[in-house]
Amino acid sequence: MRRCSTISKECLLNEEIREKELRVIDETGTMIGVISRSEALEMADEKKLDLVNVSPNANPPVCKILDYGKYRYELQKREKEAKKKQKTTQVKEIRLSTFIEEHDIMVKAKTANKFLQEGDKVKVSLRFRGRERDYTSKGREVMNHFADAVSENGVVEKRPKFEGRSLTMFLAPKADKK
Repeated sequence: MRRCSTISKECLLNEEIREKELRVIDETGTMIGVISRSEALEMADEKKLDLVNVSPNANPPVCKILDYGKYRYELQKREKEAKKKQKTTQVKEIRLSTFIEEHDIMVKAKTANKFLQEGDKVKVSLRFRGRERDYTSKGREVMNHFADAVSENGVVEKRPKFEGRSLTMFLAPKADKK
């Protein structure tokens, strides 16, 4: 009888299975029925395969006779395939200043549009240094102007808000873009 160390906690195999009665399925997928643990282990040993507990919460637990290494490989392959299909969004940051010129806003807006088209979120931050703190209204104007400049590809997810000495705003890609 082969002994394999258990990779995942939910899949017990061979001697690790402690229940007396098991519902057993053979390697072809045919239901054998409810038999004793020792009989199931003997059947698996005859076929030189493993007895794997695939559904421990069932009453009685469901076990399959199969090649455990191949079973783990298939599970890992499925998980990897599912991971490929997931889209991870990143948050990219763009920094502005209180007295930024029009052309500089447009250059940064072009960069933000590129990020939004790729499906990423954009954090726009504007830091007030020294006496610039007195011009918070000017900072809000700059943020609103920037939001208008990227409105073609993005929407304001979080309005401009003070966090310490910085004014931050979050932009998300438009949902209707295909």
